[in-house]
Amino acid sequence: MMPSFSKTAALALAVLAALALPAAAQPRDGTPSKKLYCWDEGPRRICSDTLPPEAVNSARDEFNARSGLRSGEVQRALTAEERIAVAAEEAQRRVDQAAVDTRRRTEQAMLATFQSEDELRRVFKERIGIVDNNVETARYNVASLRDALATQLRTAGDRELAGQKIGDKQVADIRQRHSELLLQKRMQASFEQQRQALDVEIEQTVARYRLLKGIDHDAPAG
Repeated sequence: MMPSFSKTAALALAVLAALALPAAAQPRDGTPSKKLYCWDEGPRRICSDTLPPEAVNSARDEFNARSGLRSGEVQRALTAEERIAVAAEEAQRRVDQAAVDTRRRTEQAMLATFQSEDELRRVFKERIGIVDNNVETARYNVASLRDALATQLRTAGDRELAGQKIGDKQVADIRQRHSELLLQKRMQASFEQQRQALDVEIEQTVARYRLLKGIDHDAPAG
């Protein structure tokens, strides 16, 4: 059994090996020096001057093979679920920023600029468009993921009925698709709640405008 090394010891040995290369093997014509890659495989720390395909998406440190100095760091590739979460955060950020911009504009210009409620309502047009687009996109994604998951489940069921084994990859794909579907459904619900809250905010802003203008609340808009 090979002795186990700590991450620090494995890295030190790999760097020393790189530094031990004969001078003739090291480029002197100005060409870029080779890199040394170090990444984790379970409890082991692996260091090599080549990066195997299975490690491409792993987090890793990169070192100059000649000097042994750390030259960079690469984060691991995001999973499909993480990419969806990042997209959801960005969509939420845009909605929040649009809300801040709208509130600032309406408070600053409610009395000085808007001559009618219709003009005031048009300020919310951009936010309505953003939220409506988020809702429609989430609904489309939920429908697509549901159809894809149903297809995968039917395929797995047919294999089982035929007495065939359902492969580990197929099971993992079904679980991943199910997780993505649940996340998209949560996003859809969140966006739909935002749309309802926006309607409430618009009406509250219009009510404040009427109050500041001394308009009868029963008067028609415009």
